[in-house]
Amino acid sequence: MLEIGIIGGAGYTAGELIRLLLNHPEVNINFVYSTSNAGNKLHKVHKDLVGSTEISFTSQINTKVDTLFLCLGHGNSTTFLENNNFSKNTKIIDLSNDFRLFADKKFEGKDFVYGLPELDKTVIKTAKYIANPGCFATALQLAILPLAAKGLLNNDIHINAVTGATGAGTSLSATTHFTYRDNNFSHYKAFTHQHLGEINQTVNQLQASFNAEINFVPNRGNFSRGIFATTYTKYDGSLDDAIKIYKEYYKNAAFTFVSDEEIHLKQVVNTNKCLIHLAKHGTKLLITSTIDNLLKGASGQAIQNLNLMYGFEETLGLNLKASYF
Repeated sequence: MLEIGIIGGAGYTAGELIRLLLNHPEVNINFVYSTSNAGNKLHKVHKDLVGSTEISFTSQINTKVDTLFLCLGHGNSTTFLENNNFSKNTKIIDLSNDFRLFADKKFEGKDFVYGLPELDKTVIKTAKYIANPGCFATALQLAILPLAAKGLLNNDIHINAVTGATGAGTSLSATTHFTYRDNNFSHYKAFTHQHLGEINQTVNQLQASFNAEINFVPNRGNFSRGIFATTYTKYDGSLDDAIKIYKEYYKNAAFTFVSDEEIHLKQVVNTNKCLIHLAKHGTKLLITSTIDNLLKGASGQAIQNLNLMYGFEETLGLNLKASYF
């Protein structure tokens, strides 16, 4: 039984992580660290855990746990690891963006591996430190990885994607209040979103010749969770050729599926799935992808990485069903 520690236990991703770990047969939650909630029961913050656990938040850290999950705000994982030393045997999965880029992956002797299983499972299986991908980055990379792997991304890529309110975290702001989100729709960080760095990095890793633009416009939706993305680029092949490329690329993927029918958000919410659909419009290939931002885009993918790192079945603890209605 693996002993698990969670740092930053009060946020949305930590809540989902705790829910998943409580039902994982190979792990035990050793501690959930939160200085602002120390002494409170987990279910006082994560209301869905009422009746599921009596574990309390703590301000004490066990430095000898088998695996440590960092659910801290972006930039805070680095500071935390600078101030806290863990056993050399402790594996770390970081859900922030601190170690996702090549320039940031080596940290005080820790070499972080980018944890997108559909990119390279073999590297994850032998890794000790994982940088869990961002939510938008996951949905968008899964939409274009098969083309990059074949060297077929030779033109500008255009992406329009919408995310639910949980993508902004638990801290309230002018654009996360119910009165702003309800019956509303808006874009933000057009062409400058922070996940573009890891997306470009991955594309260039698979297709070194790629030098086109990735034009990404993220949007705020008036729903709680999920990401729905439409991506298009010029593609000279037929639709049948594209479908074959995608199905071949994802034939061994545990959670990513190419659908023959058009897809929608409700198919993936509360699951660790990514669904992809392809359509050809003239010279353009339209790729639709959708995930749950808190699961495949964060905590579910972190558990998927945990399973790979320890040689468990990849889907262990992640056989979740969509809430369709």
